[in-house]
Amino acid sequence: MMNDLLKSYSDLPDVWGEGALFAFSGMDGATCAASGFVGTLGAAKGSFLFHTPKRRTLTFAFEGEARVRVALSDAVAAETAAGELLVTYASWHTLVGVMPDKAVCKLVMEDGPEAEQQGRFWVSEDKTAPDALVGAGRGRQFSLAYGATVEEAQKRAQAGLEMNQWEVAAKRLAAFRKLPAITVQDPGLRRLAAKSFSVMRVNTLSAEGAMRQAWSTPDRVPHKDMWLWDSVFHSLAMDHVDPRLSWELLKSVLDTQAPDGFIAHQTSVAGKSSNVTQPPLLAWGVWQCYRARKDRPCLEYALPRLEAYLEWNLKNRDTNHNGLLEWKMHENARCRCGESGLDNSPRFDSGAVMDAVDFSAIQAHDMRCAARIAAEMGMKSRASRWNDRAAAMEAKVNEKLWDETDGFYYDRKVDGELVKVKAVSGFFPLLMDDVPAARVDKLVRALNDPALFATACPVPSVALSEPSFGTDMWRGPMWANTNFLVILGLARHGRMQEARALAGKTVAMIRKHYERAGVLFEFFDSKDQTLPERMDRKGPCDPPYNIRKKVHCIRDYHWTAAVALCLILDPNLAGMAR
Repeated sequence: MMNDLLKSYSDLPDVWGEGALFAFSGMDGATCAASGFVGTLGAAKGSFLFHTPKRRTLTFAFEGEARVRVALSDAVAAETAAGELLVTYASWHTLVGVMPDKAVCKLVMEDGPEAEQQGRFWVSEDKTAPDALVGAGRGRQFSLAYGATVEEAQKRAQAGLEMNQWEVAAKRLAAFRKLPAITVQDPGLRRLAAKSFSVMRVNTLSAEGAMRQAWSTPDRVPHKDMWLWDSVFHSLAMDHVDPRLSWELLKSVLDTQAPDGFIAHQTSVAGKSSNVTQPPLLAWGVWQCYRARKDRPCLEYALPRLEAYLEWNLKNRDTNHNGLLEWKMHENARCRCGESGLDNSPRFDSGAVMDAVDFSAIQAHDMRCAARIAAEMGMKSRASRWNDRAAAMEAKVNEKLWDETDGFYYDRKVDGELVKVKAVSGFFPLLMDDVPAARVDKLVRALNDPALFATACPVPSVALSEPSFGTDMWRGPMWANTNFLVILGLARHGRMQEARALAGKTVAMIRKHYERAGVLFEFFDSKDQTLPERMDRKGPCDPPYNIRKKVHCIRDYHWTAAVALCLILDPNLAGMAR
């Protein structure tokens, strides 16, 4: 049966990885983020961890080794000496599959008992949640279902047992026919593209609660909610696969806008939002989606909201009124500036309020994108206004945040002192239209300097020369999303050789660790010496691996997948260079 399932597919992901996300995709039907019924793969092949309030482990014990044939975010299949193992989602609440002959299946609650046999069902009930997982079997066939009550879960489990599990799995695999053709003669690269799409799928959810249409999350566990700048990176990759869905991901963020124009960096399905924002990439995301879809009503909906948001930033994040923007700072020493998205960067160690080079450059870039949207809609005066404001901010960045001696862009404290921490943010002015050619040359020189940013896995989040350089999040590691912004900036200024080289190194590092560990990590050691799973995350990485603690590098991270897919599908950077 497995060969029949796979005969029309090639180069699907086939690496089992501990912590890989395993859940139903909102691209296939309804999801329920509020339930917490999200799985991850365990360390051993055939083991699964479900992240309900009291977690459960599901294990299939069998003799001998298992050869994994497919390892997707919603379907895994393996061959063993005793027969096939298949586990796949039929819906957000029900899994179906087959197990090898004489395999032993166990469902155990965290700090609790093994599931009880109740007639033809085995039941794991948490009366405090309340929720229940119920399994049912018939020969080698099984189903496992979630429910708010035992009775609901039993009905779902029984219905799952009546399904043809191979037909269900075929539906999950059929989604990969949507991927654009990848012409490179490299099966490993095609597998990485499929893995990236699989991660994108699992982190895309359906309308629920405060979300009126599809939306995306950085990772179903542990972040769970919708995040502003993450969602834009997600949409950029979705433009290649399903531009209609890409628009929904962006609209879900725009829909959270407050009456004064503010857009929060984080919103839950319950409608709870944070009181800080994030890097303003929304106009860029909307413009790129329009280029893929050519849907003017989307622009008509988005433009006034984008303008209100950009205005909010100008009004509320320029406290010294000098035409540059400042991030809101926090007292938490491990996360001085969550609003920037670069939470624990040494740029913020002093806690001082600064004219931020990344905020200002990204805002200028987004104002340019708003101008393009207005021009496309025939609104010449509005387009001119946003272009003028972008040009003014670019001029301020060039005047106030450039250090000619160092050949680099820095933040500046509001009292006037430059904060000379060489960080990846210093390359973000390459997103701007107005950067003198001589400065582009100096930035490229810094990028290629082995004493600064030319690491084994560039671009480090801070230069090697920084005293605090290490493997903790934004204090040295490479991130795919910031690399993507640097690649875009290089391409924008005609430095295609450097852009392609960085794109290739970024994909190679993501691929290397996927093929080794079976997951797409949140960030990577720019020296390529420490494995991602052993890197710090706002403090020491304490074993054993526990996804809920957020002290380990997150796995199957959405924007890592999105950037990888963008760079694989557009290897010549044609879409970014225009």
